[in-house]
Amino acid sequence: MGYVGMPLAKEATAAGLTVAGLDVDPAKVDALNAGRSYIDDLTDADLDAMLGNGFTATLDPSVLAESSTIVICVPTPLDEDHRPDLSAVEGATATVAAQLRPGTLVVLESTTWPGTTDEVARPILEKSGLVAGTDFHLAFSPERIDPGNTKYGLRNTPKVVGGFTPACRERAETFYSQFIERVVPVSGTREAEMAKLLENTYRHVNIALVNEMAIFCDELGVNLWEAIEAAATKPFGFQKFLPGPGVGGHCIPVDPSYLSYTVRKLGYPFRFVELAQEINERMPSYVVARVQRLLNRHRKPVNGSKVLLLGVTYKPDIADERETPAIPVAEALLELGAELTFCDPHVRQWSVEGRPIPRQEDLAEAIVAADVTVLLQQHAAFDLDLIERQGSLVLDTRGVLATSERVERL
Repeated sequence: MGYVGMPLAKEATAAGLTVAGLDVDPAKVDALNAGRSYIDDLTDADLDAMLGNGFTATLDPSVLAESSTIVICVPTPLDEDHRPDLSAVEGATATVAAQLRPGTLVVLESTTWPGTTDEVARPILEKSGLVAGTDFHLAFSPERIDPGNTKYGLRNTPKVVGGFTPACRERAETFYSQFIERVVPVSGTREAEMAKLLENTYRHVNIALVNEMAIFCDELGVNLWEAIEAAATKPFGFQKFLPGPGVGGHCIPVDPSYLSYTVRKLGYPFRFVELAQEINERMPSYVVARVQRLLNRHRKPVNGSKVLLLGVTYKPDIADERETPAIPVAEALLELGAELTFCDPHVRQWSVEGRPIPRQEDLAEAIVAADVTVLLQQHAAFDLDLIERQGSLVLDTRGVLATSERVERL
């Protein structure tokens, strides 16, 4: 019951469906049943309305046996060797298999490599003695949740659905159509799985493109930010992507690796993805190099300098820190001996490699006290004019500040 499961539960409950949320974390279950939301896009008031309409959270898997539809929304991270880790999918699917009843619809929403629903989930589910497509329905529908997006939520974002059989697809279409405005059917589960990976790989590659351009445009003396805005005036054939300190969240740093893994099983590398991964992963190091250069120009070493990080989440105006590039930036600065602090209205406590980083409450005081300020995330709560006026030295990784002798853009 996280960033994917809770919006789904909210909309399904609002449509009049009886919804139960199964999780393995007692703290989450207690919080949900007490009306305390831990999700950015779900307020306590939203949760109260859900509870009032019959939503319950539970640790008891027997609730699955009473369900006509079961949607699996568990994480699919990478392991220490950057390979797909499907342990959560396998564990959740085994739990479902133990409670599976004839006629049930099972949908996997977790992002994964093409073939997972058929080759991993289906055999586990069929250990129940029931056969997919005959005794129960099986489908894949990739999540498209964008935390913090106030324009597009689950209800008005088209939902791609692929079934193990045409009948499975039709059953899944009927389910999602009850609370999502547009359902987009595809011919099978593999096509639905690939659609999600294609979406995020497209973003991953294009972000890498502008990140690499940011590095050489700085050396060429070209204002890339202005060039991007100029290019974006073209009404066709161009989509704007912006450079930054790295990529974060669950999708962009992780999902393309699932596609690369699939291609490597065919015996050759997916060079676009692997090159994009290399470029995006080196951006935190480039940010640190720019901090060093900025301090050096003013005859200051990083060692002993007070460095303030503004915004340590992976997206603006949310509390989500998953895969945030702020972590590798902070790790490198600490290794160089920087005295690190952070300011983020959405994060109360933050640690790097087990080391707590002091939090600055007052933005103005923090900027004045810092030898260099690094804007990593442009939260709306940040006073950009104040940062420009008061910052001794500022590195803007988001292109939102006016440049000057003291303020540089990435």
